[in-house]
Amino acid sequence: MIDLYKSMMKRYIQFQPIVISEFEVSKWQHPLHRHNHYELIYIKNGSGQHIINEISIAYEKGNLFLIGPDDDHRFEIEEKTHFIYIKFTDIFIHQKEVNPTGLQYLEYLIKSRETHFLGFNFTANDQLIVENIIAVILSLNINMLQNEALIWTQILVLSDIMQRNMPEIKNSAQRSKDIQAIFCYLHKYIYQPKNLKANVMAAHFNLSEDYIGPYFKRNTGITLRQYIHNYRQHLIQQRIESGRFGLKQIAEEFGLVDESHVSKLMRKV
Repeated sequence: MIDLYKSMMKRYIQFQPIVISEFEVSKWQHPLHRHNHYELIYIKNGSGQHIINEISIAYEKGNLFLIGPDDDHRFEIEEKTHFIYIKFTDIFIHQKEVNPTGLQYLEYLIKSRETHFLGFNFTANDQLIVENIIAVILSLNINMLQNEALIWTQILVLSDIMQRNMPEIKNSAQRSKDIQAIFCYLHKYIYQPKNLKANVMAAHFNLSEDYIGPYFKRNTGITLRQYIHNYRQHLIQQRIESGRFGLKQIAEEFGLVDESHVSKLMRKV
């Protein structure tokens, strides 16, 4: 019944690579919905509840949310709220010449489900930086055609700041067996093979080296090694299809030996 309801849910379709919108309302006008793009939602003023996938998260001035295509959400406004939306598509991500580090941060944020349930409470200094970046984006939006690449650069800077304000994946006993924490770890360190070794991961999560692999497979239905391979292969394939990245550049980004190693990974099943 729930699946049927979700299949009937309104989906907003965006064709432009980036769309910026700004509005202030006392009552939320949109139905529960999904979309085909990603949304960075900045709360310039106001407060209330943001309902994401049926989970209620309090929001206030200065919060920044990242919503993905598979997230359904709505706002319950308690205090008149000034929203700033920065909406972008997957196509834009992989058709532009980007700084690999910035792209890594954005991919990590998008892939980690924990990100989608955060209002991102920034440090005081980062909050000021975020406010200024949002102001720059709004200024650049006056001429989107001319400034699209510059806006994209600001989005990547925002992703860098969001990534460093992610709550730490703690090594406590409660968190050590949290499969979501393991996913977040894998997505964060996919570019650093040395951190993906079973003994390194086991030490990070206070588990034995012999336990972490079977635990992962028992909870996901796939081996840890295969998941790492599939995820890395997916990211590399996106870069190859974009036509913007050479094999040497990809090898360096993912900590691989050389171009032949990249080719070997893409052939491996």
